[in-house]
Amino acid sequence: MKHRHLLLPLAIAAGVLSLSACKKEASPGETGASGKAGTETADEFVARINAEFKADMPEQTSAQWLSQTYINEDSQRVAAKANERALTKLNSWIEQAARFEGQPMSEDSRRTLALLKLQTPMPAPKDPAKLGELTTIATKMEGAYGAGTYCTGEGDAKKCRQLGELEDVLRSSRDYDAQLDAWQGWHSIATSMRNDYARFVELVNEGAREQGYANAGAMWRSAYDMDPDAFAAETDRLWDQVRPLYEQLHCYTRDKLQQTYGVEKGQVAGGLLPAHLTGNMWQQDWGNLWDMLQPYPGAGDLDITAALEKQYQQELRAAQQKRGASPDARASFEAEREARLAVAKKMTERAQDFYVSLGMPKLPQTFWERSQFIKPLDRDVVCHASAWDMDMEGDVRIKMCIKPNEEEFTTLYHELGHLYYDLAYNPQPPLFQNGANDGFHEAIGDTIVLAMTPKYLESIGLVNAQQQTREALINEQMRMALAKVAFLPFGLMIDRWRWGVFDGSITPDNYNAAWWQLKARYQGVAPAGARGEEFFDPGAKYHVPGNTPYTRYFLAHLLQFQFYKSLCEAAGHTGPLYQCTFYGNPEAGKKFQAMLARGASQPWQATLKELTGSEQIDGGAVLEYFAPLQEWLEQQNQGRQCGWEAPAAAAPAPAKQG
Repeated sequence: MKHRHLLLPLAIAAGVLSLSACKKEASPGETGASGKAGTETADEFVARINAEFKADMPEQTSAQWLSQTYINEDSQRVAAKANERALTKLNSWIEQAARFEGQPMSEDSRRTLALLKLQTPMPAPKDPAKLGELTTIATKMEGAYGAGTYCTGEGDAKKCRQLGELEDVLRSSRDYDAQLDAWQGWHSIATSMRNDYARFVELVNEGAREQGYANAGAMWRSAYDMDPDAFAAETDRLWDQVRPLYEQLHCYTRDKLQQTYGVEKGQVAGGLLPAHLTGNMWQQDWGNLWDMLQPYPGAGDLDITAALEKQYQQELRAAQQKRGASPDARASFEAEREARLAVAKKMTERAQDFYVSLGMPKLPQTFWERSQFIKPLDRDVVCHASAWDMDMEGDVRIKMCIKPNEEEFTTLYHELGHLYYDLAYNPQPPLFQNGANDGFHEAIGDTIVLAMTPKYLESIGLVNAQQQTREALINEQMRMALAKVAFLPFGLMIDRWRWGVFDGSITPDNYNAAWWQLKARYQGVAPAGARGEEFFDPGAKYHVPGNTPYTRYFLAHLLQFQFYKSLCEAAGHTGPLYQCTFYGNPEAGKKFQAMLARGASQPWQATLKELTGSEQIDGGAVLEYFAPLQEWLEQQNQGRQCGWEAPAAAAPAPAKQG
């Protein structure tokens, strides 16, 4: 995902669909590593599949990389077939593993076999025809998202825009109708996915049931070293902790929208925020509303976008000068592309510098040679930011379409967090090369983002010298809250929707209604007009057609504050939490690196305790960090009617594990 961006990435670590094809599929009775059929021990079996897993991975990840960076029928066919072979092999391994139940084995082998069934969020049916159908649908939906285009007009007046251009409208325009058109335009690209998605759900549910789970949602919730129902209850507990802070931010934002657009346009009935006015296509990050939400204009110069734009203009002038005093149109265009790539790489180098300052290595040269930094001109690509470990041996990459703005800048710190996690646990056995849980993986880079304090930004020349005033502090906290706090309910509702889809409480003829009921319930947002079942608005968010579980991002937005607090303590910080940066601190770096190196080798509760002293995820650090802003918001909202009324239809509850 794009955090702030924000997130999530298809190919972080060695998890989703990171198995690869092999020339010969294993079968339950096949001769094992010992050389004699039926005599392979559990430990030998685990050693064998770890070796095969790692050997197969480069082919699979290369197919996925091509399908996202060269979107066409050929690359989609190659990716679908690679996934088909990978899932066939995974099913074979899972079937073979069953014969070791109750047999003696090492604790590492026992954990490996437990993790084996959770290696993909796309459990495939054993039936080869259905498995092939599943991988074809999955690749098709992801390709449709990446190539999604909204066109208006006819003939010479025809204008087509992809996601990036439509996002720019929401980011910078304050024209109500232009924003509504851009929002509706992007959501129109998902309509064709609806039937494919319904069939996709049938197929992954069949695969999950064959592995012993009630449905795919129950399987997802089983991946947290705890009972799946207990996990669902735990996310409710965490949301209840932080919800009052979100409600205050929502109340303040609604008032500002009404001041800008008028009382009628600035809210939807029931006090809900209009979906197209939050500055973000999915209402997950409100940072683009800074011009209207800034508490104290001019207090604390934190205009990172302006500084990055200035750097781009400097690169552009240098590129133009290389081409002479009066470059022609082609030369000017080439200068622009050169400048965009140069500033994108410099932004990435700056993000790398933070990790290196903690004692971590520089990224390998292949990273700079093989990553996608800007959008190519000659083909469709998935611009959604993601981080990739291609081979478990150091071939790490990012895939982005970087622009010189604050959102993309912090996204780079986030994505590099994935890569440094990958590099730290690469020495682990392959099936332990993943996050302690998926929320950990998403929290690493965002922990670094929290440490990007005004003092840090000043030290790297992105902002002017800062005066520590109360007004500057509230501005700083508001900027952070528009990304971190605004995101929290969104991080919950996507999987609440999918859990309902998977367990059957949300049916295909109710997909869109249930989506907007959950958005109203958790986020307090609504579309400006009716969105009937002729639409498939969930498909307009990458993680739905991309089948990436989303609760990880909710967990990450809590874990990152816990990680941050622990690293600040390791660095010897004694002031308010929000003032801490551990940039350049080797003690914080050593503690962080030790946690990263654990990977998935032990239950996440143990890994969390080693870093923070607690086995429980907790929202307390979030509230401690934002305490000044919450107090300020409560003062600002006095006399206002806060809260909202969601539609009467009840949101679905997750199914019980069967």
